Amino acid sequence: MSAESAASVRYVAIGDSFTEGVGDELPDGAVRGWADLVAAGWADATGESIQYANLAIRGRLVRPIVDEQLEPALALRPTHLSFNGGGNDMLRPRTSVEHVLEAFMQVVRRCDEEGVTLIVLSGANPSAQLPFGSLVNRRGDALSDAVVSRLSDRDDIVRALNWYDRTLTHPSYWSADRLHMNARGHHRVAARVLGSLGMDAPGEWWALPAEQQAPALARGEYFREHLAPWVRRRLTGRSSGDGRAPKFGSWVEVSPRG
Repeated sequence: MSAESAASVRYVAIGDSFTEGVGDELPDGAVRGWADLVAAGWADATGESIQYANLAIRGRLVRPIVDEQLEPALALRPTHLSFNGGGNDMLRPRTSVEHVLEAFMQVVRRCDEEGVTLIVLSGANPSAQLPFGSLVNRRGDALSDAVVSRLSDRDDIVRALNWYDRTLTHPSYWSADRLHMNARGHHRVAARVLGSLGMDAPGEWWALPAEQQAPALARGEYFREHLAPWVRRRLTGRSSGDGRAPKFGSWVEVSPRG
């Protein structure tokens, strides 16, 4: 039996660092993240193996996500595809909610054409911890509200909306850079996705014990260690994902753990 036919569920994820799993680092340095957790939780909940691929690349704007990842993902002939994007766009000086929304609707259209069940996510809201948080908050509110409005008549699209989750704004769900969630945050997102799919995640995923947090960096230290590298990449036209390949560019089989 081929890897593709080994299970009825074939789930592929596309997106940026949120979907790649940045912030949820394993001891060997690899990243895990909510999509990996969803694949494992899906297999555990159904008691059957599923096929899983993850084409997400950190640092990607929404248009490159769609242009570079959508068609390769659909070429795998998935049953389910999850999509999130726009977080990096919101950090740019000039961005348009309509521009991001157009990319979302292209994903909707192509999944409709291919008969693929779409799982739409919004990222969690990091704005309370950011020095430019009010701008991010306004843009995130506008984008999330626009996506909800545009999809209001599409009950067939699975929604896992994290932007409105006030619990996820607490610092204990975020890594030191304040832009990426830690393992606690990724587990809560995974629990929401599984719930949206009609499955129960392990109860503790909703609120893992908080990790011992390092002392908060002073403003100058935070700018030097986390914001300055980001600004340098913007000025030189580089991305944190340049040269990176997807961690699961083809199907891997995820088996029940129990």
